[in-house]
This record gives sequence, structure tokens and C-alpha cells, in this order.
Amino acid sequence: MFIQPWDAALDDAEWQTWIADGHDFGILSVNGPPGHAPVVVPTHFAVDDTALLVHLARPNPVWKAIETDPNVTFTVTGDYAFIPGPWRAKPGTEPTDGVPTSYYAAAQFTCQATIVDDPAAKAELLRRQMAHFQPDGDHAPIDPDQPPYGRMLPGIRGLRLDVTEVRAKFKYDDHKPVEQRTDTARRLTERGTALDAPTAAQQLRRLDRVGTWKS
Repeated sequence: MFIQPWDAALDDAEWQTWIADGHDFGILSVNGPPGHAPVVVPTHFAVDDTALLVHLARPNPVWKAIETDPNVTFTVTGDYAFIPGPWRAKPGTEPTDGVPTSYYAAAQFTCQATIVDDPAAKAELLRRQMAHFQPDGDHAPIDPDQPPYGRMLPGIRGLRLDVTEVRAKFKYDDHKPVEQRTDTARRLTERGTALDAPTAAQQLRRLDRVGTWKS
């Protein structure tokens, strides 16, 4: 993932807060055997200190790829929108001369994958995931010796992704003039389609922190 200086995370807390704010679905990418394309899996995840926790169906082809190469990438994207060219035209130029772009936030995790097959360890992994996704505890006990989860555990495998590097990107035109970024956020809010509103919120948040970009 290419990151311009003005698109980089301002600190670790920025991407950590973004992930914690409901961005818990991403893409797991694993190198396939030589001569094969990478295996790519969309999935929810939970954060456990410096690791990401995932579980997938046992028939998933990702397991063979991980056994071949446990070095994986997990990518989370969100708060994205297409920005039309006229919105980005330089002051004093024709609007049609503006060049369009995409706004988005992304966090890319380089990880070392460990497969979790022990029933008790899988149950603990699921409990940690459920603590994130269903914190009210409105589910049956997750125990390898009790229904309903006990009989279903053999059908899944757990995956612990120990994070070795994080690269985060917040692409919201921070190098453009303050007035132009403010106007783009206004236009996004007025357009109001898809993820326009959270994209505008991210742009305004970054604008408040960055102000006028200084290299």
C-alpha cells in the first residue's frame, strides 16, 4: 500500500481508535502455493492485544495456503467515497480540469498466522470474539463439552494473527488548502450517498488535527 506523507496516520492512536470504532471486518490475504494466486478471505475479526482473532470453516482453502506460508496480510478499509474532479479543481481554474480521486481509510496488518485446532483453545478464541461482537453475553456457553457450540467446534478452525507491522492510511486530501477540504466535506454531506457522511467526518477530523499541511 503506497502512502503519501500527508496520507499517513498521525500516530498509532489514530488507526487504533479507527479500528475500535466498529471497523472489525477485513480481508485476509495468504500466499498460495507457487504458481497459484493468493487466497483471499473476507471475514470479521476481534483484536486481542497485539493479535487479530479469526475463525473460519474447516473446508476453507485458506488453511492449505497458511500451512505453506504463515506470513499473511490482513487489510481493513472504510470511510471511502469517490471525489469528482470538479470538487478538486485548483482555485481559478476550470472545474472540468480537476482530477478525481478516491478518499478512504485503511489499516494493513502484516501478521504471522497460527492455526488453532485444540477444542479448548478454539472455544476460548470464540469467547474472545463474542466478548467483542456480543458483549451483552446473550449466547449459550461456548464450551467444547456442551451444546450447541460443542458439537459445532469440529467444523471450524481458529486463527491467531500475531501482528508484526501496521501500515495505516487516511487519504483525505490533507495537502490541499483548508478551504477546499472544508468545501469537499460540505459537498460530501450534501450528496449523502453510501459512505459520504463518515468520509466527510474523517476529512473534517483530519483537517482539525492537520490544519495547513506542512511537509
